[in-house]
Amino acid sequence: MAKVAKRTVKAREGVDRNKSYSLAEAVKLVKDRATAKFDETIEIAMNLGVDPRHADQMVRGVVNLPNGTGRNVRVAVFAKGAKADEAKAAGADIVGAEDLVTIVQGGTIDFDRCIATPDMMGLVGRLGKVLGPRGMMPNPKVGTVTMDIAAAVKASKGGAVEFRVEKAGIVQAGVGKASFDAKALEENVRAFTDAVNKAKPSGAKGNFVKKVSISSTMGPGLKLDIATLSAQA
Repeated sequence: MAKVAKRTVKAREGVDRNKSYSLAEAVKLVKDRATAKFDETIEIAMNLGVDPRHADQMVRGVVNLPNGTGRNVRVAVFAKGAKADEAKAAGADIVGAEDLVTIVQGGTIDFDRCIATPDMMGLVGRLGKVLGPRGMMPNPKVGTVTMDIAAAVKASKGGAVEFRVEKAGIVQAGVGKASFDAKALEENVRAFTDAVNKAKPSGAKGNFVKKVSISSTMGPGLKLDIATLSAQA
C-alpha cells in the first residue's frame, strides 16, 4: 500500500468525506488546508445528470467570474488588419493569421485561450485536430468567434471561464486561488454553478445537478450542500 504523505494526512483532519458542507463552511476548510508553497487553485467539480454522448444533453458555456480566476491567461487571436490591431490594443498575447496557423500546426501552442474573427474560421478550421482535443477551438456559442475582439480579449484576461461536460457527466473548472478572500471565492462558485444551471440542455431529465464538490490543488475534496449555492442562500 502506498504511504500517505504527512501533509495529506494533516489536510484531511477535520474533514468528513460523507458530509455535505454549506458553501461558507467548505470554502473556509479548503482555504485552511491549502498549505502548499504555491498559491493553490480552488477547483469545482459538478456531477450532472446528463449523458453527453447525446447531442441534446451536451452542456457547454462560458461564465465571467466576478472576481477573476487569479491566473495569468495567455490569449491568442486569429485576426487581420484593424481587428488584429484591436486585439493587440486589448492585451492579446499572440495575434496572427496564416502565420499563427503555421505555428500551431507545428506543435507550438503558447496560449491558454483562443479567439478568432468569423472571417478567419476557414483558416482556423484546419486546426480542429490540434485545438479541439484541448478544448481551445474558437466557438461562437462561448463568445470566442466574434467581431467584438476587444471585449472577448478583456473577458478572457479578466476571468472568463469556459466549461464543457466530460464523458462521465462531470463539469470542472478553477474558480479562484487560495489567496482570495472567502467572499470572493463564494461569489465565484455561485456564478459558476448558476451558469451551469442556466446551460441545462433540453434533453436533461430528472435531477440535473447530482453532486458538487470543491477542493484546492493539493487538498481534499469537500461535498457541497447544493441548497446553499443559490444567490439567495
